[in-house]
Amino acid sequence: MGSTLGVAVVGFGWMGRVHTQAYARVPHHFPGPAVRPELIAVADEVPGRAEEAAAQYGFATAVRDWREVAADPRVEAVSVAAPNFLHREIGVAMAEAGKHLWIEKPVGLTADDARAVADAVAAAGVQGTVGFNYRNAPAVAAARELIAAGEIGTVTHVRIRLFSDYAAHPKGALTWRYERERGGSGVLGDLASHGVDLARFLLGEIASLTADTAVFVPERARPTGATAGHTRSTGGETGPVENEDYVSCLLRFASGARGVLEACRVSVGEQNNYGFEIHGTTGALSWDFRRMGELGVSRGTSFQDQPVSTLYVGPGHGEYAAFQPGSANSMGYDDLKVIEAHHFLRSIAEGTPYGATLDDAVHSATALDAMARSAERGTWVSPGD
Repeated sequence: MGSTLGVAVVGFGWMGRVHTQAYARVPHHFPGPAVRPELIAVADEVPGRAEEAAAQYGFATAVRDWREVAADPRVEAVSVAAPNFLHREIGVAMAEAGKHLWIEKPVGLTADDARAVADAVAAAGVQGTVGFNYRNAPAVAAARELIAAGEIGTVTHVRIRLFSDYAAHPKGALTWRYERERGGSGVLGDLASHGVDLARFLLGEIASLTADTAVFVPERARPTGATAGHTRSTGGETGPVENEDYVSCLLRFASGARGVLEACRVSVGEQNNYGFEIHGTTGALSWDFRRMGELGVSRGTSFQDQPVSTLYVGPGHGEYAAFQPGSANSMGYDDLKVIEAHHFLRSIAEGTPYGATLDDAVHSATALDAMARSAERGTWVSPGD
């Protein structure tokens, strides 16, 4: 492998575009990388979509079948941004073809799917990065450092929320996301997977949990044509929503801390309301994705009536310095994916994992499977069972 790395993107909906743009931006924010990405191929089964992507972004080749990407010797690394039900097949095939893998969460429909991809990556000796982008926020990195340094004492409890309205409209199309066979576990895989990753990243392993789930929009109209993102559909035949709109979960961590994780995709009035509140024996931390550069911090010796201050992240917090020169300058969602792309390319160059890995995906998926079992049984379960 030379200084140029041939990359491909499989699946060119919104996330495929985000990956492509991230590859292009990495050299701008992280100059002098050991490998520089070159856009070789893009694959999407929707007629014309790959060709449009190639024309807009400069991919050398546009194809409809991802298998052509796996067979292309020019391609050394692949982004998988296809629907969830294809993650296992594509991920395993790319790893077996010797391609490094940047794959979106939840890496399949079940923990078995995530484990199969992880095993294939390990067996092939390639690098694997997973799209748990919220851990890349500099404020989250700052929170992790404060917790590790004991700045809020021993963590006692945490609340993690992921509320969105992207599926709240009753005329939202019945796409693959709402089918158990192709979309898997609904909001669990889509949003709660991020919550589990944040929980583990900040507080360590989850020992046991109990969960409740619900479907609040039970029927939707089937789309009459190709879809991208969260589109609406009218006039099509209606069908049942087969997976969860909502999950609430109580967590017990191996450290002894307690937690609440709640996620919903049909929360009217909520747009990307993602964040956490973490309490310790001497302080607290809070973060809201919509105010990404701010971290609420309470620390000291007052205990009662202890004030909360706002820490504006800046150089020295995570990868912030690669984007802005001084504190309180804004960063955005796409910047988090640039950080993720940088971690992926660095992993390939150095042969050492950076950022979220397939092992993290397996742990997250195992917790999601445990949530589904708990909701079905009405009992506490261990992710390891």
